[in-house]
Amino acid sequence: MKIGVIIQARMSSKRYPSKVLTEVNDKPLLGYIIERLEFSCNYQNIVIATSLQKSDDPIEFFCLEKGLSYFRGDLENVSLRMLQASKANDFDGFVRVNGDSPLLDPHIINQAVSFFNDSDYDLVTNTYPRTFPVGQSVEVVRTKTFERVVEKMELPEEFEHVTKFFYNNPSDFNIYNFKNSSNLSDYRFVVDTPEDMIFFKNIISKMVNEHVNYSLDDLINLASELDKNV
Repeated sequence: MKIGVIIQARMSSKRYPSKVLTEVNDKPLLGYIIERLEFSCNYQNIVIATSLQKSDDPIEFFCLEKGLSYFRGDLENVSLRMLQASKANDFDGFVRVNGDSPLLDPHIINQAVSFFNDSDYDLVTNTYPRTFPVGQSVEVVRTKTFERVVEKMELPEEFEHVTKFFYNNPSDFNIYNFKNSSNLSDYRFVVDTPEDMIFFKNIISKMVNEHVNYSLDDLINLASELDKNV
């Protein structure tokens, strides 16, 4: 079975435009995600899925400069873009990753994929319900199921939020949710706002080793240290 990691990214975020290529220590957020995936994951199939809008040309240029695979599709219909990216790369299943999660722990991806490979699940997720921090979300989607799902989508939220149709119709699918050993859902490692970026910069500044060496447990410890200093 061929499983790929698809990172959805765009420059036109309403709350924080251009965030995915905003640099911290001379490295864009997408650079952090890619390095963490390449360091800890067993997958060579990593694709950045962006839109055909001219505003997203810089993401394509970034991919070309770094030798990264990419796919360009519809801006508003993110679900269709992700499906087309998966089919273009012949993925039997794909891991959905958000481009605003620069500190995602790849070991969580490995855990999700192991559940997916050992089953006939349509969707493996750690957000239903959430026990992992925001910014540590992982979903593995079966492509053939998703193709049928995209054809049924009608609501704008289902076009925008890739797996929303699954959660709106859970009885129609074989969904598996895996939980963290403790509920860490109050923590936030996503970069969705300028305030999130400040927190991300502070976390990076606390690191004495390369960021790829920091697991979720390590990030929680760093966040706790920052809270003590507030």
